[in-house]
Amino acid sequence: MANKTYTKLNFHSHTFCIWKEVPFAEIKDLKINYTSQSGSQYIFTPEGLYRISNHWGRVANCHWRLIPMTEFKNQNVTVAFAHWTDFYSNDDTSKLFFVKVNSETKEINFYHKLTAENHEKVVLRNAKETAKIIRTIKEVLTQEDWAKYLKYDNLETLRKEIVNELVTTSKTFLEVKKAFLG
Repeated sequence: MANKTYTKLNFHSHTFCIWKEVPFAEIKDLKINYTSQSGSQYIFTPEGLYRISNHWGRVANCHWRLIPMTEFKNQNVTVAFAHWTDFYSNDDTSKLFFVKVNSETKEINFYHKLTAENHEKVVLRNAKETAKIIRTIKEVLTQEDWAKYLKYDNLETLRKEIVNELVTTSKTFLEVKKAFLG
């Protein structure tokens, strides 16, 4: 499935994008091309665009994730860049997203299906299912109550096994936990 071509005319309509924060110095000599109703400012270039904004994540009908240079807090004004090729079609009902977990840092993120490597085994979910599985994985990685009635020798090993099942299968959390009952 080929990705649609995005430009300054359509990037803001039902898209998924991962933006990378850049220093404000990178845009000091550039002119703002557009300011949205919410106050976000945009600078268009042939390669992509800069967005100056204090809100990321769910933006109108888009899912725009920010990769910050340091720890990020919504409401802080940040400038980020995205190439036109970083935009992908998005809607709330299609199974467009997959989840990746870094077991070392316990970082959980979601990606568009068109960014998956050919060798990756991914399970595609819609936006709501993706948000739910991310919440579940965060619970598994940060809490212990969910493991109360399960049989295991090492909690960290159990966490890795359960997270792997949640990421690589369509099983529910309950179905995955059942495998570890007495």
